Amino acid sequence: MDIKEKAPIIVYDNQCYLCVKFAKMIEFLTRGNLTIIGHYSEFGLKLRQTMLGESALEMFWLIDKKTAYGGRAALLPLLRAMITTNGRNSNKIKMDENCEQECKTVKAVFVRSASLFSNSKKIELQ
Repeated sequence: MDIKEKAPIIVYDNQCYLCVKFAKMIEFLTRGNLTIIGHYSEFGLKLRQTMLGESALEMFWLIDKKTAYGGRAALLPLLRAMITTNGRNSNKIKMDENCEQECKTVKAVFVRSASLFSNSKKIELQ
């Protein structure tokens, strides 16, 4: 899968219940026009190894044609992508809801929300 032809891409933790719900909400709001990939999928693993690095699992990512935005830095580009992306992506995603963590608790909601705002990274692509 070529990144530039599938951009914008959302990369999320597909083993976390809350993150899966977040990805489903993004898919609904964009009417399926964004490519959504799990961190633990085959392509997500390749992205982590080649582009995103060790800290990739700490946050969700938005990858466009020029930049990869992680966590807090991805919020405004995600909003922009939600508004401006047209129906060119027809990728259907299968979301893995095998939650191996205790992420359905109130504490987990606060921890994940805090992690969204405390983690931020921006990587320029070649």
